[in-house]
Amino acid sequence: MEEGSNYRRWDELIPDALGLIFSNLCLQETLTVIPRVCKSWRKVVVGPYCWQEIDIEEWSNRCQSDHLDQMLQMLITRSCGSLRKLCVSGLHSDMIFTFIAENAGSLQTLRLPRSEMSDPIVEKIAGKLSMITFLDVSYCGKIGARALEAIGNNCKLLVGLCRNLHPLDTAGKPMQDDEAYAIASTMPKLKHLEMAYHLISTRSVLEILSRCPELEFLDLRGCWDVKLDDKFLKEKLPKLKVLGPLVVDYYERNEWDDCSDSSDTFEYLAWEFVAGDMGDFDEDDDDDDDSSYYGMWDDEGRLEELELRFYEGIDYAGLYGWPPSP
Repeated sequence: MEEGSNYRRWDELIPDALGLIFSNLCLQETLTVIPRVCKSWRKVVVGPYCWQEIDIEEWSNRCQSDHLDQMLQMLITRSCGSLRKLCVSGLHSDMIFTFIAENAGSLQTLRLPRSEMSDPIVEKIAGKLSMITFLDVSYCGKIGARALEAIGNNCKLLVGLCRNLHPLDTAGKPMQDDEAYAIASTMPKLKHLEMAYHLISTRSVLEILSRCPELEFLDLRGCWDVKLDDKFLKEKLPKLKVLGPLVVDYYERNEWDDCSDSSDTFEYLAWEFVAGDMGDFDEDDDDDDDSSYYGMWDDEGRLEELELRFYEGIDYAGLYGWPPSP
């Protein structure tokens, strides 16, 4: 860099600024490309600056469960307690739910669709989620009214809840109003509520409307037994927007398609290659140590063990597989 230049070196940017920039990259680039640029960038990636918001929902739909648990443990640990937003799908083990809760002191947005937490584990960890303002537990078939009641009693700041169900999971079952009543009795500050394809009655929905006066959006798609009077809604709840029950849009027609019907393919790199242990960086490391670090990615033996898995699924916008690492 020439003396007197008006341009600042990229590696001299403050970590917070670099973290904000790197957060716009895909997960693989952040974990495998950025650390190889320079030592200062590597320090940012292994620190909390990139991981205050962790959104790996699309990636989690395409990976093995043990790889997913390891990825979450690594990224949440790097956040150093500063995690504000976590979006991930398909969690299975009680251990990982507990781990998330134990590191949720600053967590405000939590999206866990299609996960397999149970009522007992939610009751156990709900007390540690007190700062949550938005929660998505859609398509989580193992929880019910007990879990929602525990969430409502402990998450007093909750203003948004997504609790959509899959229509195939509710087809042919009897009316179940218990979840609606649990929401009505414990979540008075809700402004956004999604309950698509719940087997609920008009009475339970009216209970929600009367006990959640700040509600602005209510998704009732597929709740066929709910009959709300439009005139009543306009007069008594003019700020409330109700979607459904009788709504069939593009999302509903395509969201439930079997993934095997799609011809698009996706690939992801094996955990050992994508998110291997990067370790801590020492400013005093010599060039040999630094070379051995980079060798973790370049070693031919490692590349020979590279595992490629191809999945067929929905054509998510912008998700066409990860480019190869340099």
